[in-house]
Amino acid sequence: MKNWRCLSLVLLLLTTRESVVTIDNMKAKLIMDHKTVDADGAIVQLIVWKVPVPVPPTTHGLKYRLVYACNGQRIVGFDNERGKGDHMHLDGQELPYQFTSLEQLIDDFISEVDKRRKAL
Repeated sequence: MKNWRCLSLVLLLLTTRESVVTIDNMKAKLIMDHKTVDADGAIVQLIVWKVPVPVPPTTHGLKYRLVYACNGQRIVGFDNERGKGDHMHLDGQELPYQFTSLEQLIDDFISEVDKRRKAL
């Protein structure tokens, strides 16, 4: 998949890049921060932090925001936030998301983005 050779880059970032940020007054470790802007202006951004305490109501130790946007509009988004937990935004609808692993999250995000890019 030509547009997703960045998956190997994402995995590289997961294992090599670290910095410290603060989320909700607790230290979190940035484990991924990747952004691409395609020739057509579409943006793909993946940001993931490892947090010392799960973001309620989640039970995993990650805080994340993955987004695909075109013309200033979010087309696909996966994120978790306090009170809502893991969820996704697909074509303007917010839906629950069942988080199983970071790798699966990235695969699911890429799959949803690919579906929409092929439809263009």
